[in-house]
Amino acid sequence: MPALPLDELQFTEKDLLTGKLKTLPALHPEKKTERSFVLYKPPPKARDPALLEEFLERAKFITDDLDWLLALPHDKFWCQVVFDETLQKCLDSYLHHAPRKFDKVADLPPEVNDLMKHLHRNVFLTFLRMSTHKESKDHFITPSVFGEIVYNNFLFDIPKILDLCVLYGKGNNGLLHKMIENIFIQQPSYFSDLDEIVPTVLQVFSNILHTCGLQCEGASAEPQKLEERIRMTPGDMPLQELKDIVLYLCDTCITLWAFLDVFPLACQTFQKHDFCYRLASFYELVIPELESVIKKRRHEDSSLMLDMWRRLSHSRKKVVEVFHIIVNQLCLQPILESSYDNVQPFIEEFLQIFTSVLQERRFLRDYDELFPVADDVSLLQQASSSLDETRTIYILKAVEGAWEGADRREKTTKGSSVPEGTAGTSATPPSSNQGLERLIEDPVECAGAAAMPAARVSGVELDSLISQVKDLLPDLGEGFVLACLEEYSYDVEQVINNILEDKLVASLQKLDRAMPRPLKQDPTPLVTARCNIFQNDEFDVFSKDSVDMSRIQKGKRSDKATTKGLLNDKSIVAEQRERYSQYSVIVEEVTEQSGEGLSYQDDYEDEYDDTYDGNQVGANDADSDDELISRRPFTIPQVLRSKEQEEEEEEEEEEVETNAKEATKDHFVQDPAVLRERAEARRMTFLARKGYKPDNSAAVAGAAKGHGQSRDTVQERRKKEANKGTRANHNRRAMADRKRNKGMIPS
Repeated sequence: MPALPLDELQFTEKDLLTGKLKTLPALHPEKKTERSFVLYKPPPKARDPALLEEFLERAKFITDDLDWLLALPHDKFWCQVVFDETLQKCLDSYLHHAPRKFDKVADLPPEVNDLMKHLHRNVFLTFLRMSTHKESKDHFITPSVFGEIVYNNFLFDIPKILDLCVLYGKGNNGLLHKMIENIFIQQPSYFSDLDEIVPTVLQVFSNILHTCGLQCEGASAEPQKLEERIRMTPGDMPLQELKDIVLYLCDTCITLWAFLDVFPLACQTFQKHDFCYRLASFYELVIPELESVIKKRRHEDSSLMLDMWRRLSHSRKKVVEVFHIIVNQLCLQPILESSYDNVQPFIEEFLQIFTSVLQERRFLRDYDELFPVADDVSLLQQASSSLDETRTIYILKAVEGAWEGADRREKTTKGSSVPEGTAGTSATPPSSNQGLERLIEDPVECAGAAAMPAARVSGVELDSLISQVKDLLPDLGEGFVLACLEEYSYDVEQVINNILEDKLVASLQKLDRAMPRPLKQDPTPLVTARCNIFQNDEFDVFSKDSVDMSRIQKGKRSDKATTKGLLNDKSIVAEQRERYSQYSVIVEEVTEQSGEGLSYQDDYEDEYDDTYDGNQVGANDADSDDELISRRPFTIPQVLRSKEQEEEEEEEEEEVETNAKEATKDHFVQDPAVLRERAEARRMTFLARKGYKPDNSAAVAGAAKGHGQSRDTVQERRKKEANKGTRANHNRRAMADRKRNKGMIPS
């Protein structure tokens, strides 16, 4: 007998009050065991024996309770999970207070660390069992009912799933993916919840911008209320408040990355709210502002600033990776897998996303450093031959333009501030520490390739900055002030502060403080700098002193050349007639005057080289001697002929053609039988080409009885018998059988 699912199972037990038997479903509150689960609290930050003992006792209670819960049978486990509120509060407290991988944890004794690992594992196994609707063939829940149980009893919700991804994403990516995917498949309402969560995430970005005194493009520009506290910039706010902002930003970015990395199917829901554009805009506003504040206030609390710089660098990388996960899932992955016949919608989505973020230069530069845009465009070019080259070139040029004023570096640069580890790595990545330790000495260098380079200032703006410094320090030369501004990214306050405190870098200490400003070179004259298609031609008055005026025509020409006039002009024919007439003067033989050949007879010598006299030159050639010595008859060109000559040649050609036709004419009358055979052969060839079969009536007739029939006759008779019902009136037997079966003919 097949086993029933848990939601259909029923148990019969005796009522303790009435003593009667009663039937209860397997999932019923009375089946729950009374047990109180305590709430989790984070480990103490200091190694206080009393606090450590309290934490150990509480953690031991939770660990033992979860061990007992995991050992329960299938029906008991689900009754406890569904109807025990203290269990859900305990699990929620752990997800809320458990230390993340990027948090600082005090140095705890080994027994505390072992107990925390055991507790961490038990919580994960509990959620893993709660997300499984079928444990074995005999213990399972109907999938649709499982989805309702999980959703209606709030066993899982989007915040819990986000915390699970942050805590267990590193090392358990595969299990978490199956777990979350099963929940979303069995209960599609979670997609609706996720769709409602995305605006909350965007509101978090807006809150961070509002706290920092920044304004996002998508936010409404509302005036500040009178009773509202004055908005402070990150440079003016207290250090603790700045730390809270950085921690909040770090937790938000890493949580988003962990969730999308484990469950990429959620990218489609995020992009419905134009998430990529909002994310890039938030990055462009917040990251450079917080970086500059940390650099300026680095001397207030060195250890705290180093920790904030590390967290900000980690957040920056995770934002870029979140953007890449969405682009890869929605655009690149379907093209690589070739799971769709038409890839044009995915290419259009890719171009649309990058076109919307082209104005975010800092974000583009950081994204291109980790995930080169040119590689993605190359993939699109290989996938589709109808790619819009204009838009792709525009995007690539915008990415190149974002690197203007900055040194393009490799992904793994020495001292890069972007940590190479993920959220699950150690609290302080080595590559990040090397840059953070140099933050106190040189904040610009430690920022690496992703740091925001100062745009080069020139013109009136540069003169204004120099005058601001000279108003306070008039004894300094403009050249020295200009060098200081270039060194400190045109920050006037930093330049004045370092000069007064004598904290200039070594390169500036060596300069003369009264150094004048270098003179500007005269710009190249406009005339010599110009370059166009008429450069250095015969009419270029800028490069030549004299021009041939006879080649210049002012106004319209008086003698208009027409087509008829050009055809009637025979001057060229007259010029060429005399030239071609010289070719007709040819001398075939030259008469020798008497006495001229005697001089050759006196020059004869007997010492003649007769080596080759025996060779018969030309004797074996196919050409006759007449052909070798004969010349091609001279022909007057047709243009130079007279009309009488043309008529004579035409008559000669007609006579030759007539004689040739008469010579080829055959007056012999052939045999009519041969002609009939040839015509029959041509007809049979034509019919065979058309697919007609020859009439084999003679083969069907065959020979006389008693003399045997040939193989062809037998085959033709069989074919005729089988196919005679297809034409004429040869299917009488079948029709007669049909009438007899219907009772029309008495049998």
